[in-house]
Amino acid sequence: MNLPPLQEEFVLHFGEMGSRWGINRTVGQIYALLFVTERPLNAEEITDHLGFSRSNVSMGLKELQAWKLVRLKHFPGDRREYFTTPGDLWDIVRTLVEERKRREIDPTLSKLRELQMTSPTGEEDAYARQRIEELTQLIELLTGWYDDMTRLETERLVQLLSLGAKVQEIVGKAGNILPLSRRRKRGGATADEEDDAGDEI
Repeated sequence: MNLPPLQEEFVLHFGEMGSRWGINRTVGQIYALLFVTERPLNAEEITDHLGFSRSNVSMGLKELQAWKLVRLKHFPGDRREYFTTPGDLWDIVRTLVEERKRREIDPTLSKLRELQMTSPTGEEDAYARQRIEELTQLIELLTGWYDDMTRLETERLVQLLSLGAKVQEIVGKAGNILPLSRRRKRGGATADEEDDAGDEI
């Protein structure tokens, strides 16, 4: 690699971590380079910095564009394409989460809803359908929360995340005013009721 030591270490580490996040090492290193470089780079410069083949860089850039994680720039008098990452880190996070949701969560949720339309053929199927319904409700709850968060302005979202443990305190106080009942019941009593009974013993 033809990079300063700090940049090289970051790029190498990001490439290794990328493979654990579902992207290949080359794509991870290209993105890391663009992220820590102040000015946009063209494909030839990326090739020179990382030592990859031009074809690998081209494919990597196409994948990053498909993920909407890089932005294309042009400069007057220069016919080459230049690439950079969004300057706002929250734009990067929002884009990455949205793309993963679209590619991974949404298809799973669609399949779960489809399976719920299937009539059970026996006790085992009935149990399986119940578990699928529970999983669907959980995913819908999480995606609903995610949709609410995406509507928040970045400043408000940062404030919310900064609350940390205070959120648990707020939820606890709200639960004392409006008790939160659990959907799943055991023997006619909710899990909360059973917990309360256990406390009295």
